[in-house]
Amino acid sequence: MSDVNIKITDREGVTHDVVAPTDMSMNLMEIIRSYELAEEGTIGVCGGMAMCASCQVYVINDPGLEPMGDEEDAMLGEAFHVKDNSRLGCQLHIADAMEGLEVEIAPYP
Repeated sequence: MSDVNIKITDREGVTHDVVAPTDMSMNLMEIIRSYELAEEGTIGVCGGMAMCASCQVYVINDPGLEPMGDEEDAMLGEAFHVKDNSRLGCQLHIADAMEGLEVEIAPYP
Protein backbone atom coordinates (compact mmCIF):
# COMPACT_ATOMS: atom_id res chain seq x y z
CA MET A 1 0.00 0.00 0.00
CA SER A 2 1.32 3.41 -0.98
CA ASP A 3 0.10 6.84 0.08
CA VAL A 4 0.82 10.40 -1.08
CA ASN A 5 0.63 13.60 0.93
CA ILE A 6 -1.53 16.37 -0.54
CA LYS A 7 -2.38 19.86 0.74
CA ILE A 8 -5.95 20.92 0.02
CA THR A 9 -7.24 24.40 0.80
CA ASP A 10 -11.01 24.35 1.26
CA ARG A 11 -13.47 27.04 0.17
CA GLU A 12 -13.14 28.80 3.54
CA GLY A 13 -9.37 29.17 3.10
CA VAL A 14 -8.35 26.45 5.58
CA THR A 15 -5.49 24.22 4.41
CA HIS A 16 -5.68 20.52 5.20
CA ASP A 17 -2.83 17.99 5.00
CA VAL A 18 -4.38 14.79 3.70
CA VAL A 19 -3.07 11.33 2.97
CA ALA A 20 -4.37 9.73 -0.22
CA PRO A 21 -3.94 6.06 -1.15
CA THR A 22 -2.51 5.32 -4.58
CA ASP A 23 -3.75 1.73 -4.64
CA MET A 24 -7.52 2.29 -4.47
CA SER A 25 -8.21 3.81 -7.93
CA MET A 26 -9.43 7.06 -6.36
CA ASN A 27 -9.34 10.55 -7.82
CA LEU A 28 -8.85 13.91 -6.11
CA MET A 29 -12.60 14.64 -6.07
CA GLU A 30 -13.20 11.42 -4.12
CA ILE A 31 -10.43 12.33 -1.66
CA ILE A 32 -12.02 15.75 -1.07
CA ARG A 33 -15.38 14.07 -0.49
CA SER A 34 -13.97 11.39 1.82
CA TYR A 35 -12.29 14.04 3.99
CA GLU A 36 -15.50 16.14 3.85
CA LEU A 37 -13.58 19.24 2.71
CA ALA A 38 -16.51 20.63 0.70
CA GLU A 39 -20.15 20.95 1.62
CA GLU A 40 -22.30 17.97 0.64
CA GLY A 41 -23.86 18.46 -2.79
CA THR A 42 -21.27 21.02 -3.92
CA ILE A 43 -18.55 18.70 -5.20
CA GLY A 44 -18.75 15.83 -7.64
CA VAL A 45 -22.32 16.64 -8.59
CA CYS A 46 -22.06 14.69 -11.86
CA GLY A 47 -20.41 11.72 -10.16
CA GLY A 48 -16.97 12.31 -11.63
CA MET A 49 -17.86 12.29 -15.32
CA ALA A 50 -16.19 15.65 -16.17
CA MET A 51 -19.63 17.12 -16.88
CA CYS A 52 -20.21 19.74 -14.17
CA ALA A 53 -16.91 21.28 -12.93
CA SER A 54 -18.13 21.25 -9.30
CA CYS A 55 -14.82 19.55 -8.40
CA GLN A 56 -12.68 22.25 -10.01
CA VAL A 57 -9.45 22.99 -8.16
CA TYR A 58 -6.62 25.45 -8.64
CA VAL A 59 -3.23 23.74 -8.73
CA ILE A 60 -0.81 25.63 -6.49
CA ASN A 61 2.07 23.15 -6.67
CA ASP A 62 2.21 20.61 -9.50
CA PRO A 63 4.71 17.84 -8.77
CA GLY A 64 3.96 16.11 -12.09
CA LEU A 65 0.26 15.75 -12.92
CA GLU A 66 -0.86 13.96 -16.05
CA PRO A 67 -1.70 16.35 -18.92
CA MET A 68 -5.29 17.56 -19.28
CA GLY A 69 -7.50 15.47 -21.55
CA ASP A 70 -9.93 16.77 -24.16
CA GLU A 71 -13.07 16.20 -22.03
CA GLU A 72 -11.57 18.03 -19.06
CA ASP A 73 -10.42 20.91 -21.26
CA ALA A 74 -13.87 21.19 -22.86
CA MET A 75 -15.65 21.24 -19.48
CA LEU A 76 -13.33 23.90 -18.10
CA GLY A 77 -14.05 25.93 -21.23
CA GLU A 78 -17.67 26.19 -20.05
CA ALA A 79 -17.13 26.45 -16.28
CA PHE A 80 -17.21 29.41 -13.90
CA HIS A 81 -14.21 30.77 -11.93
CA VAL A 82 -11.68 29.16 -14.32
CA LYS A 83 -8.03 30.16 -14.02
CA ASP A 84 -4.90 29.14 -15.93
CA ASN A 85 -4.15 26.57 -13.21
CA SER A 86 -7.66 25.04 -13.08
CA ARG A 87 -8.14 21.27 -13.21
CA LEU A 88 -11.06 18.95 -12.50
CA GLY A 89 -10.48 16.87 -9.39
CA CYS A 90 -12.39 13.94 -10.89
CA GLN A 91 -9.81 13.73 -13.68
CA LEU A 92 -6.79 13.69 -11.35
CA HIS A 93 -6.28 10.04 -10.44
CA ILE A 94 -4.22 9.53 -7.29
CA ALA A 95 -0.72 8.35 -8.21
CA ASP A 96 2.77 8.38 -6.71
CA ALA A 97 3.66 11.41 -8.87
CA MET A 98 1.15 13.47 -6.85
CA GLU A 99 3.34 13.49 -3.73
CA GLY A 100 3.48 17.14 -2.62
CA LEU A 101 0.50 18.28 -4.71
CA GLU A 102 -1.13 21.46 -3.41
CA VAL A 103 -4.56 22.57 -4.57
CA GLU A 104 -7.29 25.01 -3.63
CA ILE A 105 -10.95 24.07 -4.16
CA ALA A 106 -12.57 26.55 -6.56
CA PRO A 107 -15.75 28.42 -5.50
CA TYR A 108 -19.01 26.61 -6.17
CA PRO A 109 -21.20 28.48 -8.62
